Amino acid sequence: MGDVICCPEQSTLILCEAFSASAALQVHFPDTERAEWLNKTVKHMWPFICQFIEKLFRETIEPAVRGANAHLSTFCFTRVDVGQQPLRVNGVKVYTENVDKRQIILDLQISFVGNCEIDLEIKRYFCRAGVKSIQIHGTMRVILEPLIGDMPLVGALSIFFLRKPLLEINWTGLTNLLDIPGLNGMTQCPPSIFGVLRIHFIEAQDLQGKDTYLKGLVKGKSDPYGIIRVGNQIFQSKIIKENLSPKWNEVYEALVYEHPGQELEIELFDEDPDKDDFLGSLMIDLIEVEKERLLDEWFTLDEVPKGKLHLKLEWLTLMPDAANLDKVLADIRADKDQAIDGLSSALLILYLDSARNLPSGKKMNSNPNPLVQMSVGHKAQESKIRYKTSEPVWEENFTFFIHNPKRQDLEVEVKDEQHQCSLGSLRIPLSQLLMSDNMTINQRFHLSNSGPNSTLKMKIALRVLHLEKQERPPDYQHSAQVKRPSVSKEGRKMPVKSQPSMSPGTSGSNTAPSTPGMGEDKPVREEKPQPPEASPLGHRDLGRSSSSLLASPSHVSAKEPTPSIASDISLPIATQELRQRLRQLENGTTLGQSPLGQIQLTIRHSSQRNKLIVVVHSCRNLIAFSEDGSDPYVRMYLLPDKRRSGRRKTHVAKKTLNPVFDQSFDFSVSLPEVQRRTLDVAVKNSGGFLSKDKGLLGKVLVALASEELAKGWTQWYDLTEDGTRPQVIT
Repeated sequence: MGDVICCPEQSTLILCEAFSASAALQVHFPDTERAEWLNKTVKHMWPFICQFIEKLFRETIEPAVRGANAHLSTFCFTRVDVGQQPLRVNGVKVYTENVDKRQIILDLQISFVGNCEIDLEIKRYFCRAGVKSIQIHGTMRVILEPLIGDMPLVGALSIFFLRKPLLEINWTGLTNLLDIPGLNGMTQCPPSIFGVLRIHFIEAQDLQGKDTYLKGLVKGKSDPYGIIRVGNQIFQSKIIKENLSPKWNEVYEALVYEHPGQELEIELFDEDPDKDDFLGSLMIDLIEVEKERLLDEWFTLDEVPKGKLHLKLEWLTLMPDAANLDKVLADIRADKDQAIDGLSSALLILYLDSARNLPSGKKMNSNPNPLVQMSVGHKAQESKIRYKTSEPVWEENFTFFIHNPKRQDLEVEVKDEQHQCSLGSLRIPLSQLLMSDNMTINQRFHLSNSGPNSTLKMKIALRVLHLEKQERPPDYQHSAQVKRPSVSKEGRKMPVKSQPSMSPGTSGSNTAPSTPGMGEDKPVREEKPQPPEASPLGHRDLGRSSSSLLASPSHVSAKEPTPSIASDISLPIATQELRQRLRQLENGTTLGQSPLGQIQLTIRHSSQRNKLIVVVHSCRNLIAFSEDGSDPYVRMYLLPDKRRSGRRKTHVAKKTLNPVFDQSFDFSVSLPEVQRRTLDVAVKNSGGFLSKDKGLLGKVLVALASEELAKGWTQWYDLTEDGTRPQVIT
């Protein structure tokens, strides 16, 4: 090893001779050990790991892809070769201090640089594509907990990356896939876009009054607003001051992606300077909206004793021709005004492929850092930056909601991010797409104000948003109408006056017709929505919002302080339903010690991670909601926090009264703080949107003030109707 010279002025080390690899590792990672023995083991096992991966691709992934879409029925992998270079573990860190004796924590610094050959073929369309290399670099944490005295000695295994790993995939023939009917929006619609949901957020009635005066002695009204979620698209309505029957009359449009379980989730809140109060929630299965096409209903709010919400939901299909465009334009009044904002008549789908022969920018003989800015009207989007290249490849998808394609243009500009100068631009009238085959253009476009041979390759398609109105008999009842106990006993019909409306983007001189159906008497819609999936708030505005009635723009909520769809502990209805079910089960007989069954939990606090760890193992002897049993899952809150982000939820176990979950969850909270909290655990039955068999199966409230929390425990708990007086099963 050579000499090390220390320069105090710069506080740096200058290496006169290179350190060995092991010494370098010790300098940068003093608490990380090399794992050459593990790498040798992985290398020896790599051929068998590759066999497992190939089997996984052919026996699991390939049939799943074939069944996902009729156009993929001839999909197959023609070659699966992960390469000869095995995954490498560059270092292992084992945590030994401040770690509970019932857990093992390891950090693995992994890297995989594989010259893969994964080829696929769709024979029906003579399409071939594949992956020729994959790179993954990151730190993977492995947690084994809790350690138990029975085989296999570990209760649960958690594996995750501490930070987002570096992932690079080198695709081949990707654009070939875009030419397959049904797989890309450039031919039918993007592979993941199922349709567009138009949400008329109209009004509410009989909301709770949350404002108080004189230190709570005098009750007032509320300042309600709504949060509307479709996937990761989030909209927030305007705030109506001092009103328990607010009228918003706003409209939002959101993309619906092609995967199961999507729901429209709405939460109402009372604006408060300190903490916004919860006013009710609603969950609607989008599959049912797609079936009905049009729903104009009053919905009873869930999780609160009273309140109703009036919504009109329109399911818009994506049509690849302009046959219905004039009718659509007339319906949204886009044929008579010059506005570029308002309700949408079409969806523009853009696939940005690549550019060639871009100019060097300000500096001669230097490659630019190109990016592409695209805009339609006031809506603009931007591609990723590609560094130091005059022939960038982006391969990105974008969507734009279009008010009137006959009058709007797509404007595209390629810019150099480093020098903030233009490398070329082009303008495409959307009316040009109306005259194109399948309303699609796929070509290299010559850039203006650029080099003589500078081109930009794009594939753009226009899809008309068509509402298919179905003929209904006079006595038709929506299939999505599910009954549940209603808090409001007075009157099943609520007359609603129609409201005047204005088209957005105008000064109010052009008046649009009132919303159809708003003047009719509507029965109170009674349905109990399925408990929501736990998911983080996403603020990426994939949809758009507009207001055809009051021209009030909506925006994405930038805060996340609001309570979630509240825990059912605040709602006596679920408890009453469960007690009634218990009386039915009893029917003159004496039920056992645990009539609702039991749940097994492991609970402990990790000082190393500063988190409360809860492992949901299993339940036993649950009550049956139907002849097929129950579809149970477990929902948890760490009270008093009932925000959306504080909810934890297991998967759903189908048709069983003795489900096994073995899922681990954590709550970020210190030990002194958690000992003042209560764990709210509810076992619920999951039913489809049309199912009546949804509700509470049992609850337990676990006080966390025990001094044994740092050590942890695994116990069975009796489930009760409201979670009180839980009996611990020793």
